[in-house]
Amino acid sequence: MALYIFLIFAVVLLDQLVKLLVVNSIPLDHSVQFIPSILSIAHIRNYGAAWNIFTGQKWFLFLITLVALGILGYLFLKLRKNWIYALGISLMIGGTLGNFVDRIRIGYVVDMLQLDFINFPIFNVADSALSVGVVIIIIGMLRDEKND
Repeated sequence: MALYIFLIFAVVLLDQLVKLLVVNSIPLDHSVQFIPSILSIAHIRNYGAAWNIFTGQKWFLFLITLVALGILGYLFLKLRKNWIYALGISLMIGGTLGNFVDRIRIGYVVDMLQLDFINFPIFNVADSALSVGVVIIIIGMLRDEKND
């Protein structure tokens, strides 16, 4: 269990460090190519959730985040003995906390990862952890379904 708690804090720390580096080195609403034609590092502010839904709904997002963390915490405690679910949920908790820290501390989420080869919203390390966590849980569910 200590490994998963470490992972949660590592995701939050990495997310916050990358955001700090971006805020201190790239002007707001600008981007710098990192891997040409593949990835740029941008500096934008997101006052909503994914794809800017619920923009300006700070208290609603705060409440939804608390509910999500409660559900994820419950699921983690219930499924912690199954490593694939524990791993996926840990990444989701870390990602949720990473963005929550931004919303509490500065009132918006800093996004920076811009895929240049596709028209996709700019995202951050926390969003990546959330997405990977969901994929891991889906893989676990498919594996469990196959073994039934």
